[in-house]
Parts: sequence; C-alpha cells; structure tokens
Amino acid sequence: MPEVEITIGGRSFEVACQEGEEQFLMTAAAMLDVEASSLSTQVGRMPESRMLLMAGLLLADRTAGMEDKVRVAEGKLAQVQAQLETASTQGRVERVEVEVEVPVMPAEVLDTMSEIAERAETIADDVEGRAP
Repeated sequence: MPEVEITIGGRSFEVACQEGEEQFLMTAAAMLDVEASSLSTQVGRMPESRMLLMAGLLLADRTAGMEDKVRVAEGKLAQVQAQLETASTQGRVERVEVEVEVPVMPAEVLDTMSEIAERAETIADDVEGRAP
C-alpha cells in the first residue's frame, strides 16, 4: 500500500492509500489544504484537529450546496425530457429557429491571412520544384 506525503495548512502528513489512487488523494488533499490555509490566515494558529475539522466542514458545506444544485438541474432535465417525449409521441415536435451570429473578421486580418497563404503556396511550389 503506497504512502503519500500531503501538506494541509502548512503541516505534513503521511497517508496510505490504495495502489493507483495516489493522484486522487493528492487532489483531495489540495482541496483540503486550500480551506485549511484560508482558515489559518483568517483565524491564525489553531490545533491541528480543529483546523482539519473546520476545513472538512467547509468542504462538506460546499459539497452539499453543489449536490443541491445538481438535484435541481436533474429535476429540470427530467421535466424537459418528459416534455420532449410527450411532444414526440404526439407527433407535434415544433421546429425552433435559432439566430446565430457569426463574428466578422476585419478586412486587414483576411488580407494578411491571404498573403500568408500565398507565401506558403509559393514556398511549397519551390520545394516541389527542387525535389528530384
């Protein structure tokens, strides 16, 4: 079982993990370190266990918020899929027209690109002419 050294809140820890999971552990530790470092700058020096507890709680709170957003998004997706399915089974799928705006390139850019293309073609012709 590999051991990985991680740093959280300026403190180093040796942590064992499953083979192949080292990168996941390092990523999780980096997330925890961000929270712990933020706490250290706001609160100052605190016991290791309290720092880790508070950083873990902050991450858990952020995760719970993201889970709520995912749940709402999944609900909206289910509604749209149900509407689409209903519309398609009733044979009344409406055509939706979307206006697409295409950015216009300045004339100078187009001229420069044309010149570059011409030079490239000339070089290619020259190289082909020199080939045996």
